[in-house]
Amino acid sequence: MQRVRAATVTVGDERIAAIERGLVVLVGVARTDTALDGEKLAGKIGSLRVFDDERGHLHHTVADIGGAILAVPQFTLFGDIRRGRRPDFTAAADPETGRRLFDAFCGVLRGTGLRVENGRFGALMRVVIDADGPVTIVATTDGWPEAELGAGRA
Repeated sequence: MQRVRAATVTVGDERIAAIERGLVVLVGVARTDTALDGEKLAGKIGSLRVFDDERGHLHHTVADIGGAILAVPQFTLFGDIRRGRRPDFTAAADPETGRRLFDAFCGVLRGTGLRVENGRFGALMRVVIDADGPVTIVATTDGWPEAELGAGRA
């Protein structure tokens, strides 16, 4: 995820999403991910203090600053480049599962009361990000204790 001053998503000639100050969250769904992963990550993102206070310290959440979240589906985050010259995307979820879990993730974010815009799953998107800082955080549920993810994790 990246802290931004503004960001937009365009598909073809149509601007489908835009935010001012907030977070762009590039969302990759792995074959092993479940809805519980998305729920936990969405809750964590909404509570992260990654915006500056008056002294320049990371003290405020996206809600504190009246910001928004732009969630962009991006299966290429799972590109494995260890062998060959072409990324291997087999670690990414199949399209049906990826779409379902991305939509669920966005729904959980919206349920927190945050303003959430999103990209279009499966579309060729032009994403324009005006980075702020830059502050960029890699967030994954890999390695999180089972108790934090819930008992239903597969």
